[in-house]
Amino acid sequence: MGIKAIVVGASSGIGEEIARQIAEGGGFVATVARRTDRMQPLADRFPERVFPFGHDVRDIDEVPELFQKCTDALGGLDLIVYCAGVMPPVGPHEYNTEKDLSMIAINNVGAVAWLNAAATRMEAAGHGSIIGIGSVAGDRGRFGQPVYNASKAFLHTYLEALRNRLAKKGVKVVTIKPGPTATEMTADLNLKGAMPAPVAAAKIIALKDRTGEHYLKFAHRIVFAVIKAIPSPIFRRLKV
Repeated sequence: MGIKAIVVGASSGIGEEIARQIAEGGGFVATVARRTDRMQPLADRFPERVFPFGHDVRDIDEVPELFQKCTDALGGLDLIVYCAGVMPPVGPHEYNTEKDLSMIAINNVGAVAWLNAAATRMEAAGHGSIIGIGSVAGDRGRFGQPVYNASKAFLHTYLEALRNRLAKKGVKVVTIKPGPTATEMTADLNLKGAMPAPVAAAKIIALKDRTGEHYLKFAHRIVFAVIKAIPSPIFRRLKV
């Protein structure tokens, strides 16, 4: 019997790759995203094991019923991965509250709605894995993306708290900090040495039975340990 997983944010990037690799590995996947047309080809390839659901993560009132529909379609739940996230361009002197609140709704509010539902079910079952896609950008407050950085820092702390709550209940909670990854979201950034999304997805799936916080590259663990240790008066003068 293959793994039974919900992937939220499955229409592109890391989420799309995670869903595809689970399906190709014999698993069952409920894919969740706004762009249902992007999820349909995978569902057409695996009609008995891939179940697409259209949903905007900002509409949290839909989550309880939709979460139940996902678990009913799967016949259980072993894993949920929250991949939905946005990082809109922000000018160096831009303070756009509407844009920032929309980012928080997708990166944080939607995550809490979906992962709280999963935590409730998994705590009762004493089984399951919760994965949240964080970011190295959440390790410090950088001048270029104040709210994106803050939204990922929020997600890291929320996942840590879930991990501490659920550790004795047999539930794994995993925080992933992928580092630069080649996806639609980063296509305009010309990232050098970005990890291909299929490679990142394979590494993330391999960590589903672990717990804790994970960088996908060992070098990032070292680099960001140093960055986190830089005193604020010095950090604010650095262009990192």
